[in-house]
Amino acid sequence: MPPPPPPPLPPLCLSLPSPPPPQIFPRRLRSHKTRRGLSLAPNASTRRPSSVCPVASQRHSDYFDPRAPPPPPRRREAYGMPPSSPPAAPGAQNGRVFSTYSIYKGKAALSLDPRPPQFVPLDSGAYKMAKEGFVLLQFAPAVATRQYDWTRKQVFSLSVWEMGSVLTLGPTDSCEFFHDPFKGRSDEGKVRKVLKVEPTPDGNSRFFNLSVQNRLLNVDESIYIPITKGEFAVIVSTFNYIIPHLMGWGTFTNSIKPEDSQAYTKPQSGPEFEWRR
Repeated sequence: MPPPPPPPLPPLCLSLPSPPPPQIFPRRLRSHKTRRGLSLAPNASTRRPSSVCPVASQRHSDYFDPRAPPPPPRRREAYGMPPSSPPAAPGAQNGRVFSTYSIYKGKAALSLDPRPPQFVPLDSGAYKMAKEGFVLLQFAPAVATRQYDWTRKQVFSLSVWEMGSVLTLGPTDSCEFFHDPFKGRSDEGKVRKVLKVEPTPDGNSRFFNLSVQNRLLNVDESIYIPITKGEFAVIVSTFNYIIPHLMGWGTFTNSIKPEDSQAYTKPQSGPEFEWRR
């Protein structure tokens, strides 16, 4: 009898090393077309060498991590710019805002600059207005076409009541104001300023005429500028708006707080309590 066949050998189990974990790049990988479709990873022929991995790891991620701290701000000096100044404190001198309204004509220019009122502190911590504000009129003569000599300007401070007089002018009315900066002093009468606001002969515009006689500097000059109807309407609108602020009323209304007011009580009857109604 032939010998029995040998028993089958057990299957061989080869322990192959596990593949290395895939490298994750911070940037998104482009898709590459194959014959079977789209592949999310490049094949072996298009894979970059390992020497470029450190460079790729330095790129910024496409995803934003809100837990990451913000990058430090770059200094202005790095761009060749002067360092930025710190923000001004409320009420500081460099935090003031200047505004003006200017009118330019062939022979002169006129600039209107509002100046705020002055306040003084009280022992209680509150403030009281010590001096009303005003609007400074600045007249500059023309030296060439669209060129004005502001070093030779003449100024006139228009008070609140003088602005009210300008607001009440009719189409054919005129007004005149006289100022002596040294009134009540030893140099009284040596400087005289007269401002006239009068209508033009056709009645469609007005003239602002400033005459200055200064014997201290030996100056005798008169500057006038025509103001159209539209420009005068802007002046009227500006005066109507700025007058309450020059009187301190705008500051007062901004300081009103509901928690600072007294509790409302029903007024008693009688003529002496009429103002409470």
